[in-house]
Amino acid sequence: MFLAVPKLKTRRSAAKRFRVTGTGQLVRRRASKNHLLQHKSTARKNRLSQPSLLDETDIDRVYGMLPYAKRSKPTKPQQVEQNHD
Repeated sequence: MFLAVPKLKTRRSAAKRFRVTGTGQLVRRRASKNHLLQHKSTARKNRLSQPSLLDETDIDRVYGMLPYAKRSKPTKPQQVEQNHD
């Protein structure tokens, strides 16, 4: 008898805040662009409009909230050959 693995639920709050790029990186919106905009410069508001990549310390936490998100493949460290002559 085959026992099916239960489906994992996506945290909808995280799904609305984060987006996965084609290479598996996570993109977020920048903070401080919702209100009190009159004293902020136009250049600052334009900079805040650009999406930003998620910090590497938060990536595992967010991928835990998005169980079906495509992950980027981890890169293997380069093996350095050592000559023992």
